[in-house]
Amino acid sequence: MMITGLTCGIKISVESLYRKDLSNIENGMYFFNYRIVIENLNTYEVQLKSRYWYIFDSLHPVKEISGDGVVGEQPILVPGQKHVYVSGCDLHSEIGYMRGHYVFERVGVHEQFKVVVPKFSLFALPKLN
Repeated sequence: MMITGLTCGIKISVESLYRKDLSNIENGMYFFNYRIVIENLNTYEVQLKSRYWYIFDSLHPVKEISGDGVVGEQPILVPGQKHVYVSGCDLHSEIGYMRGHYVFERVGVHEQFKVVVPKFSLFALPKLN
């Protein structure tokens, strides 16, 4: 299921996927991929400068992660442009969620603003026989 949010003219759409093939259930490690589409709906260029993640794991302390860009990039988006990337996260349980924000900068003006990444669920659904 795609989750979508809009902040300051930046549309963020997220979908997550449990990866049984990359998980190690016997050792309590559940792996998830998430795909994010970032779309600039403004009339000006923006650059993604940094990210912040709050990762909730039902059987483990919360993890907070921050850093420059996303997957090693700080993309510049012209009006109407989309940037798509895939990343991953591991949990110690079958249930969790992620939420966070990006810091963007208006190109040429050096004005920064936060864009909310909507909360999305991480569920390892059992296989039904």
